[in-house]
Amino acid sequence: MKNRRIGDVEVSAIGLGGMPMSIEGRPDRKRSIDTLHAALDAGVTLLDTADAYHLHADEVGHNEELFAEALRTWSGDASTVLVATKGGHLRPGDGSWYVDGRPEYLKEAAKASLARLGGDALGLYQFHRPDPAVAYEDSVGAIRDLLDEGVIRLAGISNANPDQIRQAQSILGGRLASVQNQFSPAFRSSEPELRLADELGIAFLPWSPLGGISRAGDLGDRFAPFAEIASARGITPQVVALAWELAQSPHVIPIPGSSRRETILDSITAVDVELTPEELARLRLSTEGHANAPKTEF
Repeated sequence: MKNRRIGDVEVSAIGLGGMPMSIEGRPDRKRSIDTLHAALDAGVTLLDTADAYHLHADEVGHNEELFAEALRTWSGDASTVLVATKGGHLRPGDGSWYVDGRPEYLKEAAKASLARLGGDALGLYQFHRPDPAVAYEDSVGAIRDLLDEGVIRLAGISNANPDQIRQAQSILGGRLASVQNQFSPAFRSSEPELRLADELGIAFLPWSPLGGISRAGDLGDRFAPFAEIASARGITPQVVALAWELAQSPHVIPIPGSSRRETILDSITAVDVELTPEELARLRLSTEGHANAPKTEF
């Protein structure tokens, strides 16, 4: 497994997003744990979760608890794994999502996440989504306080624009470790944020990195080059998409969501795919014009 960095921590160049294990259409617990163990055995050392990854109102932290169980029961050294979680985005149990960026709430949520995940501190804690009702500086100020108090080891933000990234970096005293935004071949409107993260030397974690790419290769004319290159190389379009994202910057660490061992084991093979300049040019051209797709809630 090839590695990249979040702050001062070295992690696998591709992580695992746990959301599909805990929301609508989720598998049984055993399959989720098996998927996590397969990823860990294969060298994945970045696991991304959130307290809001759950289905029912009475199971906040469902995904965090899955991660904790998987790490407890894994045969390897769990201290080598960075668990990234998030707070400030909530689900009331009716399928909807809402935000709460109040400092007092974020501090309580972080401590509840720590209780579920265990350990002395959260590895990476990310402000999940800006709250229009709360000043951004106040929300990020809570993350700073958690960092100063040792409740969290690394601080990140998610679903942020360039101004918010700069503001967070200032509020955190230069200690912003990561930005997690939606980015994929079908969603390139976060490219300015990716370039800014690259400029600042902080990790950029694309969520939903496979948006618009079908494992079966039924992509249509829009993303035909992904399928064509995949066919020529004997790999899946998913792997081509992840290799394309890894090639954007050494600070990019995709976190594809998975609830099956087969899909995450396929995804991580992208770290060994080196696309040629000609292939990269073809892929970039096929993604042009898709920068303004609407963001989803996650």
